[in-house]
Amino acid sequence: MTRSALFSIQPGFVVIQLPAENTVRGVYRKGWARYYRDSMAQRKSVSQKAVKKVPAAKKPITAPASRIGYRQAGVNIDEADRAVSSIRGMAQSTFTRAVLTDIGSFGGGYRLTGYRDPVLISSADGVGTKLKLAFMTGRHDTVGQDLVNHCVNDIAVQGAVPLFFLDYFAVGKLDARVAAEVISGVARGCRENGCALIGGETAEMPGFYAPGEYDIAGFIVGAVERKRMLTGAQIRPGDVLIGLPSAGLHTNGYSLARKLLFDVAGHTPDTKLDELKSTIADELLQPHRSYLKPLRKLHDAGILKGAAHITGGGITDNTPRILPKGLGVRIDLGSWPVLPIFEVLRKIGHIPEHDWRRTFNLGVGMIFVVAPKKLAEAGRILDRMKEPWYPIGGVIRARGERVTYE
Repeated sequence: MTRSALFSIQPGFVVIQLPAENTVRGVYRKGWARYYRDSMAQRKSVSQKAVKKVPAAKKPITAPASRIGYRQAGVNIDEADRAVSSIRGMAQSTFTRAVLTDIGSFGGGYRLTGYRDPVLISSADGVGTKLKLAFMTGRHDTVGQDLVNHCVNDIAVQGAVPLFFLDYFAVGKLDARVAAEVISGVARGCRENGCALIGGETAEMPGFYAPGEYDIAGFIVGAVERKRMLTGAQIRPGDVLIGLPSAGLHTNGYSLARKLLFDVAGHTPDTKLDELKSTIADELLQPHRSYLKPLRKLHDAGILKGAAHITGGGITDNTPRILPKGLGVRIDLGSWPVLPIFEVLRKIGHIPEHDWRRTFNLGVGMIFVVAPKKLAEAGRILDRMKEPWYPIGGVIRARGERVTYE
């Protein structure tokens, strides 16, 4: 399947056109049924003309005993209509005055104002195998929120404010109720982050996904004044690392977690462990946190030098992404509480510490870099927001590995 995007930036405007090909139905598209009927009529006409040019077959071609339509091929357009109807209101609830098009347009229009020298920051991501937990438990209302928050964090660490979001939902057999639950999480995440859900796509592809399974991905666009981009260029040796707690695994490490908890230990999603305060399902389905608000507060105060979203690869792989050449970080072990779920996983799999730190966030979902003289001010801001924080290390000159644990 091909998918293209056209960005047209004019004074005060950003227009995005997202044509979709070979998909069953655009969730936010009108007139699909008419297009289908016209397309099939055209194909029939072309087919009939072609037959006249080919010698008759020795044996007559017999028609099927009954008519075959898209429903018989596994695609239910009526179910797609029901999904669209329930999703439309959710998306509209996220609209701001900057949204120029309604649900049902071929593309989403967004008016960009308030910037002198804007830089658009974009990102695309998915939820990964955390979706398997949604399939196992029948709980679909949080994975959309995971998706939005992950994407928001990825552009926020570069200083961007999220503007709008689009989703892609693909399934083998469409269930309007499940689709609505998934997109409800997307809409909730967008509202909480001040981001408009201006469009998306739903694809029903029979035989492509296992029964009861689906995939979802998202695309986000934000903006920042060029001079206010967070690049990490001002980070220096001696700067302090501030860690903000995660809510759990967020959206990374689920392939290993599922293998250890379900295949090796023999647990089920409903299993309650002494180390956890909830069932395994409740623990693993904790939504991915958004760190937009505390990040914006520190950035607006002129305190923040850099920020790293701790996702796949953990602190080990993600922190160096914001460091200038020649610099590394020292992580102080024991400076923050490692969440119980990570200790449970380490014990079950006897995971080597190096792999453990590169697979999971271990309880730190975001790292801020500030100058030592700004640490107290940063702490006061975070305390006023009732945001827990931990000084977890500092910036050093790199000697071999760029991240060391002491």
